Amino acid sequence: MTKKIQCGRISIGGGAAVSVQSMTNTDTRDVEATLAQIRAIHLSGADIVRVSVFDEACAEAVRELVDGSPAPLVADVHFDHRLAVRAAENGISKLRVNPGNIGGQRNVERVAHAARAHGIPIRIGVNSGSVERDLLDKYGGPTPEAMVDSALSHAKMLEDAGFDDIVIAIKSSAAGHTVQANRLLARACGYPLHLGVTEAGLPGRGTIKSAIGIGALLLDGIGDTIRVSLAGDPALEAPAGIEILRALGLRGVDVVACPTCGRTSIDVVGIAQVIAERTADWAENIRVAVMGCVVNGPGEAREADIGIAGGKSGSVLIKRGEAQRKIDGDPLPVLLRELNGLRKEIQ
Repeated sequence: MTKKIQCGRISIGGGAAVSVQSMTNTDTRDVEATLAQIRAIHLSGADIVRVSVFDEACAEAVRELVDGSPAPLVADVHFDHRLAVRAAENGISKLRVNPGNIGGQRNVERVAHAARAHGIPIRIGVNSGSVERDLLDKYGGPTPEAMVDSALSHAKMLEDAGFDDIVIAIKSSAAGHTVQANRLLARACGYPLHLGVTEAGLPGRGTIKSAIGIGALLLDGIGDTIRVSLAGDPALEAPAGIEILRALGLRGVDVVACPTCGRTSIDVVGIAQVIAERTADWAENIRVAVMGCVVNGPGEAREADIGIAGGKSGSVLIKRGEAQRKIDGDPLPVLLRELNGLRKEIQ
């Protein structure tokens, strides 16, 4: 189990639920526009939101952003340690820095002191494009091993400054390299890991690429917080991340629906759509099966927490592996009622 750290009210690591992050793409100095986007991102499902802090005006804007944000904020800082210190002083919930590019160990110590004084963690971010020249020469490129070496050397800079409330992110635009690097990193340290495929691309293809990389690691039990990095509207990122968690049974209701065939005897698509819409914001981990006939229906529904299997003479309601009763006519009202009851039992 990884070390637990706090990003505002959100726990990361230590067995906490996997959180979902996103990042604004507004000019951070424009407080009104940035706050509007932060709220939209949070409304879309993000637990944590990151903002770029690239000059003094951004660092000063952090105070107003923090005061108006419904979610904990992370300051993304490069090259100038003073911006990280000022963001910490202005109430940011987490810093994202690369200790290797802020001017040496003395500046790392200044950032670590500010983070410790304000009780906030630091995320180390290593991308395939940010690996140091000496490591590129040593490993022959931005290999998974090179990225892990870079991340651990940056972590040591913070550790040498007496700071260990650390999250590490290693990301590549290649899903396979992301998976390999994080598997190596998980064996090498106990810090919580932030997962993502960097610069994944446009929604659609980028979503699939992210699902492959993030999903493979989460199936291994690796990863404590995630971001789906998509070009365009950042409010599309959190829903994609939530769907990854939903598919893995880590957050919310997973609706299993058969693809239908000539034997289908109920409105599988319509029922599944209503269930998905009604449960979209549920946090409870529940698996619902909507199956159209008696071939695979009963078996699949038994594997779910609750489900229905259609048949020529009616549907069968199945709950926790046991057939409950036959349903004549439209099974949707019964399924909704039973599903709400199951949710109350879980709560």
